[in-house]
Amino acid sequence: MEDPHFQKLTPDLILDAVETCGYRCDGRQHALNSYENRVYQVWLEDGGMLVVKFYRPQRWSDAAILEEHAYSQELAAREIPVVAPLAIKGVTLHTHGGFRFALFPRRPGRAPELDRPEVLQWIGRFMGRIHAVGAIKAFRQRPRIDIASFGEAPSRYVLEHDFVPADLKPAYETIVRDALERVRACYAEAGRVKDIRLHGDCHAGNILWTDDGPHFVDFDDCRSGPAVQDLWMLLSGDREAMAIQLADVLRGYREFHDFDRRELRLIEALRTLRMIHYAGWLAVRWGDPAFPASFPWFNTQRYWQDQVLALREQCAVMDEPPLELPDY
Repeated sequence: MEDPHFQKLTPDLILDAVETCGYRCDGRQHALNSYENRVYQVWLEDGGMLVVKFYRPQRWSDAAILEEHAYSQELAAREIPVVAPLAIKGVTLHTHGGFRFALFPRRPGRAPELDRPEVLQWIGRFMGRIHAVGAIKAFRQRPRIDIASFGEAPSRYVLEHDFVPADLKPAYETIVRDALERVRACYAEAGRVKDIRLHGDCHAGNILWTDDGPHFVDFDDCRSGPAVQDLWMLLSGDREAMAIQLADVLRGYREFHDFDRRELRLIEALRTLRMIHYAGWLAVRWGDPAFPASFPWFNTQRYWQDQVLALREQCAVMDEPPLELPDY
């Protein structure tokens, strides 16, 4: 269990941190939905608003955070709608009261309507542009999305730290082993696909929609990996529905970046790794008081029963052929 570092992050410290960057706050602040870090909207005396993100201590190195910042700024400089950190006298990562933080412009929006083909195509165009830039060079500080860090390490953590109930431990251990064997088989079948710089966590909650289209937020989980990692989380429903949705995304995507069809074999493998990684993430963070309060269903008998069933279903899906795309 970890020390709950964020208990030291007081309202006064939050406002003081913003003011060290030359802004004057009017005293109002509002916590935004974030668990890995702490993120707040603050109001300024001039009537403006900023978003301040305090990074979880000991998670990323300064160099890794700055590489994230540089990537999002590189995208923004090419007029791709991402919310990049503000540079204050050329600096994007600041410190105050023992915390590292960054300031961002406030960019409101609503959830995208992913059931609309034109919305998926619009998002696809910008994802293609993001990936075209992401493929120009490699990350040096950010890690890869891989089987070791997203599958083996988190499953080992929950087992070694007794999060899985004793009566379910053999079943969970067995199904994780079987699932990871199938994940490896999917990777082997896909072959040597190219790793590029990714958003890394491009679910609908990190895409905000306005009348002018989407903008992408929260590059905190940016990593290297196959391009399809940033696409599969836009899909839902049965195989036929997902194939149609992905074709809509790719109609826009391929205007700016090629898509390697071999990566279709990785969709369910990446979904499986995300499931395993998510359970491990919750377990690692369980010492943070915000997690038991926000995820009361985690670490219950029912949760682990559901995990075993879900992973069994994923094993069956990974044994099926990959999605077949209609012509696009």
